[in-house]
Amino acid sequence: MPLARALVHTLRSPLLPFWLVIALLPFGRSSELGTALCLVGAVLLLVRHPRAWRGQAGVRLLLGLLACYIGAALLSAIDAVVPGKSWSTTAGLLRYLPLGLYACLVVRQEGRLRALYFGVAAVLAVWVVDAWLQALTGWSLGGHAEAQRISGIFGADNLKLGPTLAVLAPFALWAARERWGRVGLAFALLVLLGPVLLAGSRAGWLCYGLAALAFAWREAGAARRFAWWCGLGVLLVALAGALAWRTSVRFHERMERTLAVLAGNEQGLDEALTGRPAIWRASVRMIADHPWNGVGVRDFRYAYPDYAPANDHFLVAEACGVGEGACHAHQLVLEVLTETGAAGLLLWLAGVALAARAWRRVGAAARARAFPVSVALGVMLFPLNTHLAFYSAWWGLLFAWLLGLWCAALYADGQVPAGQARG
Repeated sequence: MPLARALVHTLRSPLLPFWLVIALLPFGRSSELGTALCLVGAVLLLVRHPRAWRGQAGVRLLLGLLACYIGAALLSAIDAVVPGKSWSTTAGLLRYLPLGLYACLVVRQEGRLRALYFGVAAVLAVWVVDAWLQALTGWSLGGHAEAQRISGIFGADNLKLGPTLAVLAPFALWAARERWGRVGLAFALLVLLGPVLLAGSRAGWLCYGLAALAFAWREAGAARRFAWWCGLGVLLVALAGALAWRTSVRFHERMERTLAVLAGNEQGLDEALTGRPAIWRASVRMIADHPWNGVGVRDFRYAYPDYAPANDHFLVAEACGVGEGACHAHQLVLEVLTETGAAGLLLWLAGVALAARAWRRVGAAARARAFPVSVALGVMLFPLNTHLAFYSAWWGLLFAWLLGLWCAALYADGQVPAGQARG
């Protein structure tokens, strides 16, 4: 299905509210408009078809996964450092239930699922063109570029282009492969690579590399061919990196900071990781004092000053505000342990086990159908990386959106209850 036709189908179908969450992501809390519309849509669907959700494996899986995610936050709020913040955050997480439920109720046909994939790819195409424009001219729809990296449509005060583009890249790669075959996939990999590199997020670099590896493995079908393609990919990335090093001051400065790790001392490591070792050390001390249910979701910033040295970089210079400290743990496992404790980690692991069980039980056709969103979730959750906050309003929304779509995609078999609207 051509990209433009799929986008038109998405805009004219019940997929629009769910698609809007991604389309509005660069504009802060505006993406909650899509969440609100999904809530209204889910209520209307259930009023018209009260039994539409019954017997749906996707809905059961979604409820189980969200129970683990929200349950960890609920337990953490019981004796949180700042109870009001943790309880309000936990209450806010409940909006993900109708968001995911709407996806499971509406994305019941493979045609709709494919249209949504193409619709997301169209959004990413706009982001990528805009990012290249900013890289070449210094300007984009989001304004002037930030000093050290491009920010694209997100704007210089919202440096989320790199990780977001990397996490959602599987949709664009899938669409290019579907539309233009392997040549299209290779071209898309290269076109996306530039903005991901120049956005300057090392976490985004790793996420994009993992997504590329997943698509290479899928295309190769054999270990020897996969190794050959990986070697070719490394060569192309090296050439692209060398070109960016010579032509982009932003990329050059980012790499200089990254290569400081080779100095072999603590100062070099701290510079390469942008001060994160200090955050992680404070996280470990918080975990030791609050081992069972953590300091409370989104309470990391309030507890941080009590666990960091008085001259801590984040207390005296930047982050959420001078004197307040770092906003979150910058690493998924540490975030879960710090904010929700061992109980929260056990619930997250239970969610992983539930998802793995569902993945094994569905057939090969379902796994292929859900491949793009599976890769997106996989690279987003890859534990050996730095992360944005999974219980924050913005990154948490993207995570919940992907989770709902994944549950819908696994069971989008085309069987729609009689009388339910088709788009």
